[in-house]
Amino acid sequence: MPTPTARPTAPAGTGAPVTPEGKALLALIDGVLPQIRDSAQHNDHHGSFPFDTFDTFRRNGVMGATVPAQLGGLGVGLLGDVALALLAVAHADASTALALHVQFSRGLTLAYEWRHGTAPARMAAERLLRSMATGEAVVCGAVKDHPSAVTRLVPDGSGGWLLSGRKTLVTLAPIGTHFVIHAQRQVEGEPTALAAPVLTRDTPGFSVIDTWDGLGMRASGTVDVAFDRCPVPDERVVVRTAVGARDDAVLAGQTVSSITMLGIYVGVAQAARDIAVAECRGRRAHPPAAVRTLVAEIEARLYALRVTAASALAEADAVAEGIVDDPAERGRRMMTPFQCAKMTVNHMALAIVNDCLTVVGGAAYSGGHPLARLYRDVRAGWFMQPYTYVDGVDYLSGQALGLDHDNDYVSARASRPVGERSVPATARRSNPRDAAPSGRLQP
Repeated sequence: MPTPTARPTAPAGTGAPVTPEGKALLALIDGVLPQIRDSAQHNDHHGSFPFDTFDTFRRNGVMGATVPAQLGGLGVGLLGDVALALLAVAHADASTALALHVQFSRGLTLAYEWRHGTAPARMAAERLLRSMATGEAVVCGAVKDHPSAVTRLVPDGSGGWLLSGRKTLVTLAPIGTHFVIHAQRQVEGEPTALAAPVLTRDTPGFSVIDTWDGLGMRASGTVDVAFDRCPVPDERVVVRTAVGARDDAVLAGQTVSSITMLGIYVGVAQAARDIAVAECRGRRAHPPAAVRTLVAEIEARLYALRVTAASALAEADAVAEGIVDDPAERGRRMMTPFQCAKMTVNHMALAIVNDCLTVVGGAAYSGGHPLARLYRDVRAGWFMQPYTYVDGVDYLSGQALGLDHDNDYVSARASRPVGERSVPATARRSNPRDAAPSGRLQP
């Protein structure tokens, strides 16, 4: 079966890395691509996390790529450069790229907290960033509540907090050392607020639950984590906004944390195109007109895909570095191009991979063929926040039509009564503590 054998040269529409730091990161990744590619099919088939690859990333400095140089990292801060690095990894294996994105994302968002946050937030961010730079800290984000639980943070009566609940779809968790949890802070007599407690893996009452058997991204280490009255010191809790505050300023941080994933799905489409083209070139006879038409359409769509992603990344970088008087306007100016690009990438990348299956023929309709893996992986983009396809439609149509809508998907979810969260009846009756085994998933 033909497989892509090398990282593609920087394609038109995305370009080469702009900064020296971005070039240094891509050089480090280049040396690991054969290892990633060689294990991709095995890890996908078995749903196994690529521990060896991430051990290499720890040693060579990739895990600290987005940590500021002043704190010991590579200092890659340009979103376009980060997306290009993820594109290169995704060309070899999208699951590995998705897991790596989690660490890159935490570096970018923590670096912002370190530069612009409150004094406690800056101190907490610096501690984590320095540990990320050495490869010691692997920082996961946990946003989506499991259908059976609402993750809550309540006072412990002595100045600290207790965290209870369960999160699902937590990527990179098999090797995570620190977890940034999105929770509802509930204090009697006060409005419910969104908060971000940080837990270490050895926190009492914390469990990592290996529940993942995904259709795609099977090697990404995407599992559940549960909390049974986990103690959290006050200095490890960052309070955000009140639930239902409708503050579009948060959209800037959500864009920075997620927009570089566009590179992953461009990389998947590029890998599928390379497989299909290699298959056609390997055939003795000239391909029929229908196949040549599909190849031409794949080339045109891939170019449009790359240009769209590159444009949104460049705009987000420009707004992030610029001066905007209104933080809410800044958030919208970053999120809107991102969502336009994301919707375009989701549709076009899937169409490209689908056409590549048609070009290759029936041989690609096999679980062991690399195109089968790419087809399953590319579909994951539709479920990624911000936003899922449904939430993205709400956001973009709301912006165009001037509709009243809470654009912060975390706050919007927290505002809904439990009965309106599409919770299955069996899940409503279950206790999250019963679902969490006493043991922990170990690397």
